[in-house]
Formats: sequence, C-alpha cells, structure tokens
Amino acid sequence: MNDAEPIDDFPDSDLTIEANWQLRAESITLRIRWFGLIVGYLLVNFLSPTPTQPYLNGILTVGAVYALFDLAWHYRGEVFFSRFPLVVSFMEAVFIGLLCHYDEGINSPFRLYYFLSLLVCSLRYSPSVTYSTFALHAVSYSTLAFEPAALTREDYVSLVLMLIFMGWVTWAGTALSNLLRQTGRKLTLLNQELEGRIQRRTEELQESQAILVQQEKQAAFGLLAAGIAHEVGNPLTAISSLVQMMNRQELDPESKDRLKLIDEQLRRIQRTLRELIEFSRPGTKMSQRIDIHEVIRNALDIAKYYKRKKGKTIKTEFPENLPRVTAVRDEILQVFLNLILNGLDATEEGGMIEIIVRVQNDSLEIDVADDGCGIPFESQEQLFQPYYTTKSNGTGLGLFVCRNITRSAGGTMSLVQSTPGVGTVFRVTLPIIQ
Repeated sequence: MNDAEPIDDFPDSDLTIEANWQLRAESITLRIRWFGLIVGYLLVNFLSPTPTQPYLNGILTVGAVYALFDLAWHYRGEVFFSRFPLVVSFMEAVFIGLLCHYDEGINSPFRLYYFLSLLVCSLRYSPSVTYSTFALHAVSYSTLAFEPAALTREDYVSLVLMLIFMGWVTWAGTALSNLLRQTGRKLTLLNQELEGRIQRRTEELQESQAILVQQEKQAAFGLLAAGIAHEVGNPLTAISSLVQMMNRQELDPESKDRLKLIDEQLRRIQRTLRELIEFSRPGTKMSQRIDIHEVIRNALDIAKYYKRKKGKTIKTEFPENLPRVTAVRDEILQVFLNLILNGLDATEEGGMIEIIVRVQNDSLEIDVADDGCGIPFESQEQLFQPYYTTKSNGTGLGLFVCRNITRSAGGTMSLVQSTPGVGTVFRVTLPIIQ
C-alpha cells in the first residue's frame, strides 16, 4: 500500500497524462489502504481476538495515523512521502511483518497485506521500485521463519509458496500496470489530437462564415450604391441639360457666372456618382498586374468622401518607377481603403495619416501610419481574429478579411507597432513580379 512516486522517465509531452494517472492511482491507493485497516480492526477485535490484541491495535493505529496524513495530503492535491517510495515500502514491510509476528506468524491472515501492497506499488511505481518492494517484503516475511517457535514442514511449504505468489503478483501487477499506462497514454493522445482537429475545423468554419458575411455586406452595399446612383443620376442629367440650355440664351454676365458655377457643381456630383458606381460594381476575382500607386490613389479618392476625413491630412510617399505586383485589384483596393478609414477613425481633427511605400528585396512594403489614439496592448494579439473589434460600432471583420486577402496574394499584413496615445502603424507586404 504505497504512495505516488515522481516519474522522471516520461517526456514533457506526457507529464499531463502521467499526472492524471497518478491522481487516479492515488485514489485507488487510499481506498485499498483504508479497506485493509478496517478489515484488520474487525479481525483483531471481533473475528479472531488474540492475547496480543493490544499490540495489534497499536500497530493498526500507527497505520491509521499514516493513512490520515496521506488523506490530508491527497486533499491538498499532493502525495505524502512522494519523493521517497522505497522508504514507504520499507515502512509497509515492517508494518505487515509486525502484524504477522504478533498474530499467527507465517500463517497470519495479515500476510495477505503483502499482496495488496505489491498491487498498489505496481500501479503507482516504476517496475524497478516494484521489484525492490517485493525484495523488502520477501525479507520481511522470511524473518518470521526465525521466530522461537518451531516450524513444521507445512510451515516451510507455506513460506516458499507465499514467496512464489508474491513474486507472481509483482510480475503480473507490473505487466498489467504497464499495459494500462500505455493504453491510457494512447487514448489521451488520440483525444488531444481529436480536440485539436475539432478546434482547427471550428476556427476554419468561423473564418469562412466571417468572409461570407463580409462578402454579403459588400454585395448589399453594391446594390444600394448602384440604386442610389441610378435614382440620383436621372434627375441630375435633366438638371444638367436645363442648365446647358439656359446657358445658350442671352443672359447678363452675373447670371452666366451663376450658371457656370451650377454646372461645375453638377459635374462634381456626377464625378462622385461615377466613383461610387466604380467602387460598388462587382469586382473581378482574376489576378492581374497592378500599380500600387494607382490603387492607393483610387482608395484615397473614395476616402475623401468619408465624414471623418474633415480636418485631417493624408500624406503619401511613393518612390519613382514602382515595380508592379500581381493581385486581385479590387481586393487590394479594399485592403488599403480599410486601413485608411481605420486611421481616420483613430485620429482627431488635425491628425495625420502617412502612407509610405518602399521596395524591400523582392517585395513592396506599404506602411499606413496614423498619430491617433492607438490600440490597447491587451487587444493587439486578438486584432486579426474574426468578430473582434475595438470600435463600438465595428463588425470585427475588416482586418481579418484584409489579412486573408493579402495572404491569398502571397503577401503579409501585420501590426508593426501601436502605442496608446501615440499612434499605429500597419504594414502590407506584396511580392514583386519578377
């Protein structure tokens, strides 16, 4: 009846498995130990009282005190004397040997305790400790043969058979324990692998759903924008025609200037509608050679109509003769528009957003920096997770979808740095066409 032994023969990946095994084995050990003590008290005091009853009760009480310490350590999540398994085995050998000595010697019913001890030892310990425990128990039981009372031939036969059975229990218990350990370890590893697969599939499903939601929103926005452009475009064309007809008539210079001003504003509205229609049209999914300068300029043309653009400066820095990259143009446009709008949201009036493009080895690096509020440190690790947002009205899909777009183009998107109250820098890297 032994306690747990620290196992040093298991790799780090198996420490959790071994710890779970130790907890289950500890529970079995406590039950077996208390079962043996209760049976011992019943045997000594009710079933087979002997003149040495006080000595036996005293020995059993010592064992009960040890069992109480073991139980207290167990509730603390620890194992009593866990670092000294052979010391525990030696104490149990002495404990069982004294019970047999003060009872009936070699033929004492307490000799069965040796089997319980070896069984628990094989569950808790390595085979080397279990066989060492068998040797201690064999010595403990063999010393009973040197008692003053003469032993008969049957006694010696019982002694030899007992030692043989103890050795057999040691071997069988060790073999069974190893089999259970290996089976449990394989089942646990398979369970961990299955949990990992389920987690990966769940994440992939969430990502697919997030992309689908974003695509549906973009499609709905495209239909809405096209409808608005159509409804506004028709009356706008009629107004423009009337202005041109009036402009052909003989009018005073002041009226001519006013009509010219109206015509210029109508043309401005028409340009805005064309940009809106261009942005909302169904985009092609075909990769093509694109000019990053032109794509970013187009994103800036769209962003200038954003309500939070007022009072903020956008500065760009492009080297001459930029090499082209291969990507889906409309998707890359979405990436930079999203980063620019995020920067506008993060800055206050008077703030600045910088877009810097540089050639780095075989890639283009595009940094989008702002001097806004920054991103809290605790939020930066989750920034690209689907449905995670730091905005009160955000969807949490913008950066997630943008990172997937850059990855599909063979590039990367990352948060270079962000300091609360100082600003944020995002970097997009795209491979250059060779």
